[in-house]
Amino acid sequence: MLSRLFGSKKKNQTSIKHAAPPGSNWSFLYTDMHSHLLPGVDDGAQSMEDSIQMIRELIDMGYQKIITTPHIKSDIYPNTPYIIQSKLKSLREELAAQGIHVPISAAAEYYLDERFMEMLQEGSLLTVSKNEVLIEFSFAYEPMRLSETLFRIQTKGYKPILAHPERYGYYHDKFHVYKDLKERGCLLQLNALSITGYYGRPVRETAERLLQEGLYDYCGTDMHHMRHVEGMKKIQESEAFGLLYQYPFQNKNL
Repeated sequence: MLSRLFGSKKKNQTSIKHAAPPGSNWSFLYTDMHSHLLPGVDDGAQSMEDSIQMIRELIDMGYQKIITTPHIKSDIYPNTPYIIQSKLKSLREELAAQGIHVPISAAAEYYLDERFMEMLQEGSLLTVSKNEVLIEFSFAYEPMRLSETLFRIQTKGYKPILAHPERYGYYHDKFHVYKDLKERGCLLQLNALSITGYYGRPVRETAERLLQEGLYDYCGTDMHHMRHVEGMKKIQESEAFGLLYQYPFQNKNL
């Protein structure tokens, strides 16, 4: 499948010729920049024990830095910078107490709703790095006035990173939208599990095409629970891992 996908040469195509070296792990990314590891704030880690367990697993997989990104979605996860920073402080203290030394910070995964627009106006967004802010929208409904929203984000001095663009099914038959997003200055972040079929075949095929076209900027785990951990471990044993290993993700720059 992958050899068929990358068999021909096209402009801006990512060339994948070899598998990852034997024994390779996720250290080539260095930083995981999308996860849900703060305890009890969203649908990710539900306890401090969950958080610590998943962080240990990320370290074992080779990650050397973590930027965790709890949901901020007004009707379901009404998190605030204060809540997030307080939980991060508690998590850092527990990591230190257990002798686990890994740089960890917190940003957020912002759902594009009315509350987000209010926070944008206030200028109080939590960023992944410098001015880069992680955003998402509905999996079921195509967002309205997206171009306008992206423009407003940028006029406030932020650079949007769209989380898991391959998972928005309504764009699968509108591939030009992804290119348009890039042209408008929006960065794209792959969920690593997407290329395994974890979220279904159409998502996998779209992720592969986005890789082929060189449209991704970052790769994240989007880790919520131990099933995601097990899925990440399985990727290392698959042909798809070589595809990720040789792609020029920008995670190390975070």
